Amino acid sequence: MTLKTLLATAGATVAMATAAMADPVTLRIQTHYATEHPTGKMLAEWMDDVQTMSNGEITVEMFYSSSVVATTETFDAAINGIVDCDATGGAYQTGKNPAFQFVGDIMGGYDTPWQQYSWLYYGDGYAAAQELYNAQNMQLIGWAIYGQESLSSSKPIAGFEDLKGWKFRSPPGMETEIFEKLGASPIVMDFTEIFTALETGIIDGADASGLANNVGLGLYDIVKHATYPGFHSMPSDHLACNLDVWNGLTEQQRRIIDTAWQKLSFHIALSNERNNAEAAAKLQADGVTLYNWSAEDRAEFRKAAQAAWDDWGTRSPEAGALLESHKAYLKQLGLIN
Repeated sequence: MTLKTLLATAGATVAMATAAMADPVTLRIQTHYATEHPTGKMLAEWMDDVQTMSNGEITVEMFYSSSVVATTETFDAAINGIVDCDATGGAYQTGKNPAFQFVGDIMGGYDTPWQQYSWLYYGDGYAAAQELYNAQNMQLIGWAIYGQESLSSSKPIAGFEDLKGWKFRSPPGMETEIFEKLGASPIVMDFTEIFTALETGIIDGADASGLANNVGLGLYDIVKHATYPGFHSMPSDHLACNLDVWNGLTEQQRRIIDTAWQKLSFHIALSNERNNAEAAAKLQADGVTLYNWSAEDRAEFRKAAQAAWDDWGTRSPEAGALLESHKAYLKQLGLIN
């Protein structure tokens, strides 16, 4: 082969490689987490993974602490092109379709994040959820589940009987219905109102977050009782992107984002498991009482939860389809009959 031929071949190879390179992409994403929050810090690592694996092709511009629009409006902001992706959670969108309850917080369903991830990736959950998201012109990329939440209380909360008359801060939606049936008095209020409400006795306790996160929030400076391990709620954050934006990415770019998100999601669950165990040991040493509910009391809660599931499953065809998918997988895992 002559030098001229070699140079021509090399030039053609470079031209082909250049043509194959995608145009640089910037994704604008909003999260409700702050930069200093553990999940906020891990999102920064995810951004670095995406940037590095794409060789700088993909840049992520993250808007922390819901700095563009309110948390509940993030999904619509992505639909309407104000941002490209939503890194909050599906449970905020139950007003759009009740089915989002079953991709946001199933309430009393799975015992561990790993079981819930398993439904998504191996229990036909991803396909079932994707139909719900695609109908809104959104693409579900994946979940981030930090684990079971803990109830915090100013008085003992050792089991089912202690819920009777117990006033607590609750998020809206299915949770209020379940706890009301169990005799509690859930009061829907914003995070920012919890501390004053606890200090003044307006509420006896709060459903805020997982044990370690509750420590970070300062709840146990005020109250000295908590459930641990948790059982009642395991919310899943999501990454969901505008479907047109997602389809506009190359296959390589989509694979990079998805793979990096799976790494992030699993590390969130792993790190929170460790952080919760450390928090539990320290809290007990500091005089906070932790209650691990009996199998009987947990069964009572799950029974009430299933009644709420069935009601929510009638509220839209999509809700019914997702509920049946969860039930089938929960039966496989032996978690329900």
